[in-house]
Amino acid sequence: MKKTDLNALIVFSVVVLIGLGIAWAGSQGGSSFNGIPLFGLSVGLAFLIQWLAFVPAYLRQTEKFYDITGSLTYISIITLAVLFSPNMDARSIILWALVAVWAVRLGTFLFTRIQKAGKDDRFDELKPSFLRFLNVWTIQGLWVTFTAAAALVAITTTNRKELDAFALVGLLVWIFGFAIEVFADMQKSHFSADPANKGKFIRTGLWSRSRHPNYFGEITLWVGVAIIALPVLQGWQWIALISPVFVALLITRVSGVPLLEAKADKKWGGQADYEEYKKQTPVLIPKF
Repeated sequence: MKKTDLNALIVFSVVVLIGLGIAWAGSQGGSSFNGIPLFGLSVGLAFLIQWLAFVPAYLRQTEKFYDITGSLTYISIITLAVLFSPNMDARSIILWALVAVWAVRLGTFLFTRIQKAGKDDRFDELKPSFLRFLNVWTIQGLWVTFTAAAALVAITTTNRKELDAFALVGLLVWIFGFAIEVFADMQKSHFSADPANKGKFIRTGLWSRSRHPNYFGEITLWVGVAIIALPVLQGWQWIALISPVFVALLITRVSGVPLLEAKADKKWGGQADYEEYKKQTPVLIPKF
């Protein structure tokens, strides 16, 4: 076995084990369906959907429906949790609606973007390798699990509470973050669609306040979800608070900001206007 394949197999095993650990922890104090913990069932479905989608993606050597599969996974597992939860309440419905709205909006946006672009060059080196490409999909299953953990635990828990100040504050935080993400994406799409801006970088609207305002909105809205879920967490379910922390770390340290900053530096680095923009504009948190 090649070293790259061995490393890929190790990564696969670690990701699956982490998923099993989260499934176990989030299921404690949660409801069941036919004797199976509903939270664990949702996590299992998140991974299963990725593996099923991987098969045609690998055979066709395409990543075009990778992002839309992720969004459909969010909608599927959150809907499953609501439909089969025996103690569905207002908090559960609100969380289901927030996650579903976010997933539909982002999935549609990303799917449209890759259709226009034709490809995502991040996958070029991964697609030919069965194990490495499989890992991309498997990691997406873990990504969905981590990100949706707070909402899933709150929906499947047996600990129910009436709507309170946490629900109101969390909803307002989510609306604020969602609005920033949507408007930032719209502004960049309109900027990129203008032929006069070809080869230029955006520094207007929200992008004059932050170099990555859409990512700031993304982190903020998941903080809102966690705030709504907070009052009903108990025992091992507190692990669900990893949700906004995971999103923040993923965006700021792994696949979001670092990659885009490196790409922008390579393209515009050294240009006076770009260097001034970097100097005057925060990386993430907007200067309101």
